[in-house]
Amino acid sequence: MSRITKLILNILVLVPLAISAQNSAITVSGSIKDSKSQSELAYVSVVLKNETDSAFVSGTITNDEGLFVLTGVRPGKYVLEASYVGFKPLKQPLFVGSLSKFLEVAPITLEEDIETLSEVVVTGQQDAVSESLDKKTFTVADNVSQAGGSVLQAMQNLPGVTVQDGKVLLRGNDRVAVLIDGKQTALTGFGSQSGLDNLPASAIEKIEIINNPSSKYDANGNAGIINIIYKKDKQEGFNGKVGVSSGLGALWVKNENLPTIRPQYQATPKINPSLSLNYKKNKVNTFLQADNLYTHTLNKNEFVTRTYDDGTVIYNQTKRNRDTNLFSGKTGMDWSIDDANSLTVSGFFSSEKILDRGDEPFFEGDLSNRYRLWQFLEDELKTTVMATAAYQHKYKQPGRLLNIGFNYTYHRENEQYFFDNILPESTGRDAFKLISDEHVADFNLDYVQPLQYGRFETGLKFRRRTIPTNMQFFPGLNSPIDSAAGGWANYGELIPAVYGNYVFENEKYEVEAGVRVEYVKIDYKVNPDHPTYKTSGYNYTQPFPNVRLAYKLNENNKLSVFFNRRVDRPNEVDIRIFPKYDDAEIIKVGNPGLRPQFTTNYELGHKGSWNTGYLYSSVYHKQMDATITRIGSIVPGSVLIYNIFQNAGKSYNTGFEILLSQSLDKWATVNFSVNGYQNIIEAFTVTNLYPKVNVFTAARQEILSGNVKLNSVFHLAKQVDIQLSGTYLAPDIIPQGTIGTRFSLDLGVKKSMQQGRGELYANATDLLNTMRVKREIQGDGFKYLATDYYETQVVRVGYSYKF
Repeated sequence: MSRITKLILNILVLVPLAISAQNSAITVSGSIKDSKSQSELAYVSVVLKNETDSAFVSGTITNDEGLFVLTGVRPGKYVLEASYVGFKPLKQPLFVGSLSKFLEVAPITLEEDIETLSEVVVTGQQDAVSESLDKKTFTVADNVSQAGGSVLQAMQNLPGVTVQDGKVLLRGNDRVAVLIDGKQTALTGFGSQSGLDNLPASAIEKIEIINNPSSKYDANGNAGIINIIYKKDKQEGFNGKVGVSSGLGALWVKNENLPTIRPQYQATPKINPSLSLNYKKNKVNTFLQADNLYTHTLNKNEFVTRTYDDGTVIYNQTKRNRDTNLFSGKTGMDWSIDDANSLTVSGFFSSEKILDRGDEPFFEGDLSNRYRLWQFLEDELKTTVMATAAYQHKYKQPGRLLNIGFNYTYHRENEQYFFDNILPESTGRDAFKLISDEHVADFNLDYVQPLQYGRFETGLKFRRRTIPTNMQFFPGLNSPIDSAAGGWANYGELIPAVYGNYVFENEKYEVEAGVRVEYVKIDYKVNPDHPTYKTSGYNYTQPFPNVRLAYKLNENNKLSVFFNRRVDRPNEVDIRIFPKYDDAEIIKVGNPGLRPQFTTNYELGHKGSWNTGYLYSSVYHKQMDATITRIGSIVPGSVLIYNIFQNAGKSYNTGFEILLSQSLDKWATVNFSVNGYQNIIEAFTVTNLYPKVNVFTAARQEILSGNVKLNSVFHLAKQVDIQLSGTYLAPDIIPQGTIGTRFSLDLGVKKSMQQGRGELYANATDLLNTMRVKREIQGDGFKYLATDYYETQVVRVGYSYKF
């Protein structure tokens, strides 16, 4: 009896242990591909249902790599369903056991549904706002009213985005980090946005707006990140796309020239041929994207009245006729070494030639007497070369990845200015030449470890960046140029960084928390003969945390709270010591004493979705310390205004954003967005060193501003789409002043033909020719009123063909 008793007791003990050893919550993962091209399919709907009663159990969508993960699945028999617009739906049985916490489904392939291909264009769009509410994604091809233009022009219709003085602003803030394919490059600027207006939109697949970046991203850019993603196909065999667009701008004269200057550009031509090629065979995919953007543009046409405290009134016009020819090309290869390892190598080349012919007449306030005429020719050549290598290792566990990347960028700025300074009694010719060579090397290592209820991400980055510059002035007769301020200057930047980011998710809650730690060392060596500035630099080690907490109210509604800390490091151009004379009497100068601006961001967001649309809303608050801004000041006895970057103390941006998207059956889609905010710049006092020491004091500035955008797409018969986009920008504050109301209306028409392979489009930007920029600036001892009637109305036609 004792043996039997012991056996029974052992069984009673061991059975619960065996039961507890079994897993009651399983993670099911897998991948979905196109059966024809074997390329990964993103945003595929994946649903798990009970085999017995078809009751819904779990659901998700695939990510950008075609991977899906279903968590919290109990052991049992199920049916797995996958569906995607343009493909035949798939159902397959699935048994989930209890011996392993993770179950990997064999790769799933979907077949194209030829009969519904024509519907893909109409109904295949995904919500712009991501599930985590931290990112908005917009396909450039959907923006018919801006097709054929530059990336900067294509961004004008995007929610929350405004364009001002050639810069992109997110929620009223221009401190935006611009990436290309997830990387910072000299083409768009490190911490600036140079080049966006001359980057062809035809080369771009989509644009991502990331208002609350996680610690995976560089900490630079307090307003957020714009990621520009180039086109690249992965279909089997040889395929591609060829297109061309042409247009005319400045069809009418908005405001007549002041007397005695050369005519402003009219009927300015635009042409943009583009070519995209792709060849995939077995494990190798090669690609080529090439574009040429040739434009004439009335780049600036600003009329200014300057009034000084001593009673002097000067009326002038700054007119700039610009010729631009930009060639860019990207080529590379994706090599799937085996199921676990892949390598991508690519190269990018860009050559941009700019010729500016400018006129600046200066008159007495009543135009009775011309003080001077300043005419210039700017001859600039920008060359960019980029080489990238990216290696990825996929572990057996789905989603566990190791990425290693290296990126090298070279950018040369070769700039020459020739000035004619025409006075009543004499004429002088001045010139200068600037050479700037930028070298940037980036190394990245990123690792992703899936967890039962989320993932852990970590990595490191190392950057070395150098920019030697040399400015030589060649003064002429009675030259007003400060030729002693030329010479050489060398910028050096060293940034190692590490980060960790944890993501957790269950049925109701999501948590994402991370921190990035950056060490930054900046050296700026200045020619010792410079009359004002000396060698300078700074360094810091700072943490940049991020937190996102989300609560799922139900399947269609989610609340998210964001917190992050970011930085804006002065760009090399911001601290460049050489005066810039593209405006003869409003002169821009950098400041080597400029220091980083640190920002703390808070945001509460909500997204509600339904079958035919969604509503995204958020409220946000930003607090900036050591705000970077330009300060305009004068020195006694001179009418010249010097615009110099300074750290102005604290500033705040508090506002809300609403984005509504609604499909009206199959014939229309309406997107409405409104962004309202309060901008505050606290009172501050700074000391300008150039050209002479002077103290500037500014009172507190405050304004309620915002913008409203309406974008409607109408789907007509015979595969014709019409897009109508309207933008209203409310008055806003700028350094030392305000910028006035702006409004524009854009129209585009697109027709698909040749069984969906061909596309013909026509569009017109600023259809009513209403866009003009008005500024009011108040400085110590002066004020000025300015209105810029630059070219905004452009009419284009274009055609593209996929093969």
